[in-house]
Amino acid sequence: MKLLYFAWVRQKIGTAEEEVTPPAEVTDVAGLLDWLKARGPGYAEALKDARVVKVAVNQEYVRPDHPLKPGDEVAIFPPVTGG
Repeated sequence: MKLLYFAWVRQKIGTAEEEVTPPAEVTDVAGLLDWLKARGPGYAEALKDARVVKVAVNQEYVRPDHPLKPGDEVAIFPPVTGG
């Protein structure tokens, strides 16, 4: 699974992208975020409030209960604002 991080999420985690193989019990976006938070302090800080980040799977915005599969591309980023 390819993970992409953007803006301050990327800064706190310390990388723009990575390939991961979550454990079998990670079956949806919410589970992935919980698993990532346990990977270290940067992840925990960036993902501490799941309501503050947006997630896209294969370039489509998804909800926390969206199922995941091994080949997915998951992008995690802060809400986009314009003006």
